Amino acid sequence: MIYQKINIQGLTPIAHLHLPLEEPVYAANKPTENNNNPKPVAEEIEVIAKQWSWSFRYPRQNVTSTELHLPVNQNVRLTLQSLDVIHGFYVPEFRIKQDIIPNRSLNFVFAPIREGKYRLKDSQFSGTYFALMDADVYVESPEAYDRWLTKAAAQSPTPASNQAVSEHTKQVQNARGSFWPTVKPAPPPVVNHPN
Repeated sequence: MIYQKINIQGLTPIAHLHLPLEEPVYAANKPTENNNNPKPVAEEIEVIAKQWSWSFRYPRQNVTSTELHLPVNQNVRLTLQSLDVIHGFYVPEFRIKQDIIPNRSLNFVFAPIREGKYRLKDSQFSGTYFALMDADVYVESPEAYDRWLTKAAAQSPTPASNQAVSEHTKQVQNARGSFWPTVKPAPPPVVNHPN
């Protein structure tokens, strides 16, 4: 990931990172003279966070997945959305950590530069099952990305596996005393490609 090529739209400018011989990182919530022409992108992906799962929608093929697939060396626009509380989009190897605020869309443009499998985590505590909120991220060649997208589009949508929902609905055997109340997990997303 080249940190200096990240373009975030939907935030108030709060910081500029200045490194020798490199461009600063900009964050803006409206067009300015520096960013009134958004970067062209090869793919647009909607990222939906909810207690306690991630889902990713690829509008080009109308595919929804619990895995994030990205083409290598191509600009990708992620539209980050939270359906309930503050979540944090965090992929340590990408050096990306972005808060996702409920009822607000945030466009995030970047180009991953190294193929591989990575892990997306929620960097904000969001309740009882917060530690279970993670997802696989695959950076692959554009050809492999297109093959995956075509294969996923051919699958019928089904509810995804969700450990938080499974644990919450499991009957507690031989339980004594009372338990701390918790928020009931949202239903698992319906996806073409579950992990």
